Amino acid sequence: MSHTCSEMRKGVAGRMFDSLGDERKGDAMFSNKTLNEVRQGMKKWLEEVKGFTSDFPGKRRFSTISDLDIDPIYTPENITGLDFATSIGYPGLYPFTRGCQATGYRGKVWTFRMFSGLGGAEDTNQRWHQLLAEGETGLSTAFDFPTLMGYDSDSPKATAEVGKCGVAIDTLADLEVLTKNIPLDKVTTSMTINPPASVLWAMYLVAAERQGVSWDKIGGTIQNDMLKEFIAQKTFMCPPEPSIRLISDTIEFGTEYVPRWNTISISGYHIREAGATAVQELAFTLADGIAYVQDVMERKKLDVDAFAPRLSFFFDSHMDFFEEIAKFRAARRMWAKIMRHRFKAKNPRSWWMRFHTQTAGCSLTHQQPYNNIVRTTTEALSAVLGGTQSLHTNSFDEEFALPTELAATIALRTQQILAEETGGINTIDPLAGSYFVEALTNQIEDEAWEYIKKIDAMGGMLAAIARGFPQKEIATAAYKFKRQVDNLERVVVGVNKYVAKEEAPIEFLKIDERVEAEQIKRLQKVKRTRDNRRVALTLNNLRVACQSDKNVMPYVIEAVKTYATEQEICDVYREVFGEYQDPGFY
Repeated sequence: MSHTCSEMRKGVAGRMFDSLGDERKGDAMFSNKTLNEVRQGMKKWLEEVKGFTSDFPGKRRFSTISDLDIDPIYTPENITGLDFATSIGYPGLYPFTRGCQATGYRGKVWTFRMFSGLGGAEDTNQRWHQLLAEGETGLSTAFDFPTLMGYDSDSPKATAEVGKCGVAIDTLADLEVLTKNIPLDKVTTSMTINPPASVLWAMYLVAAERQGVSWDKIGGTIQNDMLKEFIAQKTFMCPPEPSIRLISDTIEFGTEYVPRWNTISISGYHIREAGATAVQELAFTLADGIAYVQDVMERKKLDVDAFAPRLSFFFDSHMDFFEEIAKFRAARRMWAKIMRHRFKAKNPRSWWMRFHTQTAGCSLTHQQPYNNIVRTTTEALSAVLGGTQSLHTNSFDEEFALPTELAATIALRTQQILAEETGGINTIDPLAGSYFVEALTNQIEDEAWEYIKKIDAMGGMLAAIARGFPQKEIATAAYKFKRQVDNLERVVVGVNKYVAKEEAPIEFLKIDERVEAEQIKRLQKVKRTRDNRRVALTLNNLRVACQSDKNVMPYVIEAVKTYATEQEICDVYREVFGEYQDPGFY
């Protein structure tokens, strides 16, 4: 990013923020007469309550899990000046506080996804078929660490990690096994992959072709969000600038050739899992989204309405029930404002924030693991009441290992019970109009705008990451939360309160060591039997494309078709673009 470009973005950002500051204000929802009556009533109530208890409102501090102060009760005075039409509105209409779809879950229930990937491709294919038979409606893929980092299973760096935290994928041959008998034109697939996202996506596209399914018929998501990797999750390959270039290449390619695919899932989940507050998760995620939109518009010269409708998001649903609902509602409203006012998008679909939610892995405890079922259920209900489009419920044993089949089924049943038995889908945004929820939504939005304003003043998210700003903010928040738990200011059941003297053992999944040997054997067979001259030619063509400003996707696809390995392709990226080393910030 040039200095001139940074300054231009900074100027636009300032104007955008100023223009949005008063958008919620309009015709007040409550008359002055009503507000005066509320104030008088509140004063009288406080006097009367003192007669019932001498310590009201008490010495204990009440706050959200992100440490936002919570009042004892909320009244119309907490949302004075809030305009119904411009702030709350109706589902399917700007600003989408109440949801992007006009019919909510009455039209279509959220997609049930279970994060599934283990061992070799055969193992995960078997788990996929089991989950689909149990009623899962969308696939979600976890990859092992070597795959996540762009290394093959026979790399010295992969030793003892193959298939352990997800499925091992080295070549198109593995992807073909992974998707065997999966109807790729009827089920969407989410792939949690970042540095090598272009490679895994290319494998999926070719596997679909070989099933006879055209690219315009397949749907799914590649996470493909590198900015949050530099901030939080820390799976690295190339430096930030070329990483953004590769992302823009995938967005451009998907816009033209794979119209039903979400080529990025802008992810707050890992930011939250690293210790961020709800406000930080929201602000940093939106700031990342702003950076991606800017890059595609400037680098690829694409009209924003050509690609914005396929942008997707991914959020954490943590333990504070109301804070999470408010965060989801604020997120939709903020993104709609950003796309409409900052980027001048004209298509209402470009204003939509469509997002997947996962319950909080960091809230799961090793102690009393069955308590995790309750935690996951509560977090899932927050996501549902907040209007998620897709949901993954964590299994109770994921603090120990990849989930067993039983634990994964319980997690899936949790979603099905919420959808089928609780009545939660009957009406849209049922908590709208709650004094507390609306006030908390406003508070989270206001504080998130302040963060975005600071990031814009730095020159954007790339500049902020280079300075370590989001990294330091998250580290400070994580430390503060840990201190609160250690000091019993915040309770974690089974950890610092209601502690059991003895823990009942649970069975958890162990990946057989044979997986690594079998995976390496299959990879070596592919390398022996493929046309290695064609492999070398396609890799060189990719190298030339990387050195130019050409879109790399067609060259990655050609390399994949020759059974070039993931690492061979990623090594081209590393050779041309260099490798990133986390500088660390203190």
